[in-house]
Amino acid sequence: MFSKVNSMGAYGLETFMVSVECDITVGKQNFNIVGLPDNAVNEAKLRVRSAVKNCGYSYPNQAITVNLAPADMRKEGALYDLPMLISLLIATRQLENTFDDAAFIGELSLSGEVRAVSGVLPMVIMARNAGITRVFLPADNIAEASVVRDMEFYPVPDVTTLLAYFRGANIIEPITSEIIIYDNEPKYPDFSDVKGQQAAKRALEVAAAGGHNILLIGPPGSGKSMLAKRLPSILPDMTFEESLETTMIYSVAGELPTNVSLIRNRPFRTPHHSISSAGLSGGGSIPKPGELSLAHNGVLFLDEFPEFGRHITEALRQPIEDGVITIARVAGTLTYPCSVMLVCAMNPCPCGFLGHPTKKCTCSDRQRENYKSRVSGPLLDRLDIHIEVPATEYEKLSDTSIPESSKEVRERVNKARQIQLERLKGTGITSNAKMTPAQTKELCKLTEKAEAKFKLAFERLGLSGRAYDKILRLSRTIADLDGADMIDVKHISEALQYRSLDRQ
Repeated sequence: MFSKVNSMGAYGLETFMVSVECDITVGKQNFNIVGLPDNAVNEAKLRVRSAVKNCGYSYPNQAITVNLAPADMRKEGALYDLPMLISLLIATRQLENTFDDAAFIGELSLSGEVRAVSGVLPMVIMARNAGITRVFLPADNIAEASVVRDMEFYPVPDVTTLLAYFRGANIIEPITSEIIIYDNEPKYPDFSDVKGQQAAKRALEVAAAGGHNILLIGPPGSGKSMLAKRLPSILPDMTFEESLETTMIYSVAGELPTNVSLIRNRPFRTPHHSISSAGLSGGGSIPKPGELSLAHNGVLFLDEFPEFGRHITEALRQPIEDGVITIARVAGTLTYPCSVMLVCAMNPCPCGFLGHPTKKCTCSDRQRENYKSRVSGPLLDRLDIHIEVPATEYEKLSDTSIPESSKEVRERVNKARQIQLERLKGTGITSNAKMTPAQTKELCKLTEKAEAKFKLAFERLGLSGRAYDKILRLSRTIADLDGADMIDVKHISEALQYRSLDRQ
């Protein structure tokens, strides 16, 4: 007796259809799974057997072989439990096969409860493209699946309920496309909490508007971390495409909150400096997304930047330039998107008080050089903005006036980002910071006076070709905030001020 039902598989963000074939023959009772299963898939035989018995169905006293095709693709996870059970019941003629246009995914408990699995969103998108019109999946995964249009999704709480539905009981209502937006926006701290530091606030506003990387340098207690943690409150709204990309990554990583269809708030990831290379870039035998990819379309904040291992910081160079990270393992090679806004904070020296108006630096010249050398020149060159955050004076801290709120800043940021979206429409790029060299040359037009100013600064500072492009993109963002079509002297001058380390 033979049967076949459809399921789905995922290898990173790459997804594929899986045929779950079941064959039952006369022989000694056993249960074999073939088709490159991992340990979790192999353990399914025990979960399926217990679920079949505990739901009141008969388990065959014969040889059972389940094949997961295609056999050359690695299968991982417990998502094949439910399709294996359905295929087994069809093969034993306890269920009629009417599922050519349907697919099944779900993990089983021993009692027959259907539990949530990871990676549902990219898999159902692929299933729709493959001609599948119905998907039976865990009830806890229904929110993320419902983003996909032109399909019916059946929330399955347990095997008993599902089989009763197949017998004609109208107890599972199919759900069609019904986007449920996650409205519980986190309550981020507000910029109005920060007294003084107008230059740093302006730099963060420019960074948020154009998606530029930024380095904050200042003594302990000057407000570097305080400012960075308020950055999410001024980030621009996500486009639908950005939300979908980010949600797919969180779905694959198993970090998508329950009952959330779409992530609409830009991620803000703050890993500790003790993080491993695999934790940052992604790891595992079949690599899962790391902090870099989990910050896709959002912010990766690295506090105490020089304390991160040199191999960690140098691993950032290519991904933040390319917007993707490729991870090679024995099982294969995976590529995850990681278009992030990198925000770093550091002290000016090991003791932290170099240049402080009242406290004396106790570091030797050698200690200072060793500290600064922990952040390489090529990596600094990839940071668009270098801004100093000095110690705040008493008068500013004791000032009772209320500084500008995040809401006011965000309105300007959103307006500037909308200008960029219109300008870059159809290119797949959503911010000035991600423009290609050709786009930078075409879209960053300078006035004659601005051109002369930039030429003089470039020659005096000995800027690199990468810094040249970054300053142009940065000045384009400043002009967008100003509502200007052309980059003028004041825009290029402000952009040059944000390259403080190039002047040292």
